[in-house]
Amino acid sequence: MSSPFPGMNPYLEQKDVWQDFHNRCLTHIADALSLRTGGGYVVKLETRLVLEEIDSHERAFIGRADVGISGGPSGVALAEPQAATQPLQLPLPEFDVSQHHFVEITDRDRRVVTVIELLSPANKEAGSDREGYTAKRLNIMRSKTHFVEIDLRRGGKRPSPPEIPPADYYVLVSRFEDRPRTCDCWPFGLRDPIPLVPIPLSRPDADIVLNLQEILLQTYNAAGYARYIYRGEPEPPLAPRDAQWAQELVQQISG
Repeated sequence: MSSPFPGMNPYLEQKDVWQDFHNRCLTHIADALSLRTGGGYVVKLETRLVLEEIDSHERAFIGRADVGISGGPSGVALAEPQAATQPLQLPLPEFDVSQHHFVEITDRDRRVVTVIELLSPANKEAGSDREGYTAKRLNIMRSKTHFVEIDLRRGGKRPSPPEIPPADYYVLVSRFEDRPRTCDCWPFGLRDPIPLVPIPLSRPDADIVLNLQEILLQTYNAAGYARYIYRGEPEPPLAPRDAQWAQELVQQISG
């Protein structure tokens, strides 16, 4: 049973569905680009791990330890161990680890050519997640790396610059040659098909055209979302007119 919507399916925006869709969709994007780029590029699904203290808004990126212990050369005298005094028992906060996935295209010299981000709710809500994403975004836009940002979620505050025109969703393509003057943006609505996305590579190679609508349908069908997502409601709620339209589409496939 394929998705009944002409573009983005708002039922995929439910909190308990979105993360799974986000990760699966990025995997399909990476696979599709790998088939199209040829031997001059490598397409990778990258992951940032973020350590989150539970019941706190503070987060810290997981990285290397500042101090490590390795085996020393033989024959080196070591100090006699001293008897340890009784330690203090100090409480540690509980932590949760979240993963942030994105797609990265590199050339044969391992230089990052293009970064593709599919926005998550945390990227559009106040907090350290949004701050970290905004900092990463600005760093990319100051570099010689192309940047593609895809927003398939309604609601929340969109990253800037630039200021995106009002629309349910959008695709942003920022070519480093065009910065800081302009970038390309495709805003579109709930009832519109998702536009084709040009993925820029290194000159003189031509763009790869990514059919994001096809990727969405592949993800939808492979994950079997039709079996359960229509038991809930789109999040955030649709406007009354759109809600009625969406319910009519869903009823057509449910019989």
